[in-house]
Amino acid sequence: MTKKHSFFSHHRHLAHWLLAIAIVLAVSLSIFLTLAALTQLKVRHQQKVLQPFYDTTGLSTTGPIGEVVRREPLNLTVDGGSGQRILYRTQKADGSVTFTSGMVFIPNGTTDKPRPVVAWAHGTVGMGDQCAPSRTPNPMKNIAWVSEMLKQGWVVTATDYAGLGTPGTEGYLVGGDEARDVLNSVQALKYIPEANAGTTFAVWGHSQGGHSALFTANQVSQYAPGLKLVGTVASAPAAELVPLLSETAGTAIDWVIGPEAMESWSAAQPGLDVSSVTTSVGYNNYKRIANKCIESAALEGIVRTKFHQEFFNASLTTSPSWVAMAKAQTAPILDSSQPLMVAESLTDQVVLPNTTALYIQKACAAKSNLTSLWLTNVGHIQLSSTIAPDVIGWIGDRFAGRPTSPTCAQPLPIAPAGS
Repeated sequence: MTKKHSFFSHHRHLAHWLLAIAIVLAVSLSIFLTLAALTQLKVRHQQKVLQPFYDTTGLSTTGPIGEVVRREPLNLTVDGGSGQRILYRTQKADGSVTFTSGMVFIPNGTTDKPRPVVAWAHGTVGMGDQCAPSRTPNPMKNIAWVSEMLKQGWVVTATDYAGLGTPGTEGYLVGGDEARDVLNSVQALKYIPEANAGTTFAVWGHSQGGHSALFTANQVSQYAPGLKLVGTVASAPAAELVPLLSETAGTAIDWVIGPEAMESWSAAQPGLDVSSVTTSVGYNNYKRIANKCIESAALEGIVRTKFHQEFFNASLTTSPSWVAMAKAQTAPILDSSQPLMVAESLTDQVVLPNTTALYIQKACAAKSNLTSLWLTNVGHIQLSSTIAPDVIGWIGDRFAGRPTSPTCAQPLPIAPAGS
């Protein structure tokens, strides 16, 4: 065989291999796109079937706040109890009445004594209606620990937040809105007789929900004096918003948190100008991205960051009106009468641990009754499920009236933000 023939033979084989690889890639891409399209069709069908439950057209805003106006079984297996999807009246921070959806989980069996309640406040999921936890195909995906609470004899509520799954704009990181939705999810239980729920409750929130939980604790005595809050758990709380927004600037996190905050804060305070603190590409896309669910928004954020596209411009932390809004929505410090657990991972890349350390530092300086729980090598999303046994034990002690074990005397494992 001549060298020339060998050369062409080698390249023919190479061409055949490249063609085969191209065919495999094309077929794989076709299968992926087909499966993605089928998934989207399935999601759209599911949301179409669910929509009548969430349609508030014709529902009266007059009537008791917290009243359940619609409910139905979740139709899923819940170890230790059962679940319901609910729609109830709530209030925005400005006092206007609206509706929010959510879930209630009730233990099996009966009891003569009113059951304790745990109110769960979920983290960032995206602002599209399909992102509301009660509207997802697997509502218990991130809250499997509910079953352990049911086995303790506790009722669990889980608000979606008004405007998420229901008409309107979600009060994302608007503390007053979040607190009212959480508190009214507890008050809704008196309209569900089989829950046999009492007025004693604990609240646990993660990420955005940690922000919600801290505002809930701060407002319970004024807004819902008939309820007795025995303990608050805030895991990876979005508590210190100014340093958090500052330190995540230029990262993919901006493309997840940023659009939702811009959509929510500009609705809560109409004078805020979104275009003044976002790049042109950020401004042109923020409404669309805000209405994506978090997985899709995060993927887009990663891609945009790889191409050096930033969401915010340099004005975010210097604009007086936007800084004032961020400060107004910074989580409140709880007083010594309110038991508080704050949990965080030193490897959290979403709610940066030094911002949580800053909140703990401030709370301890104010003599808060605070117990901190620090972990490492645990991601932001996994943190809540990882600490669930500790949280259940801590809440159980609060329901039992046992004394707390504050940790403010212990040194922080990381320097607080801004120090």
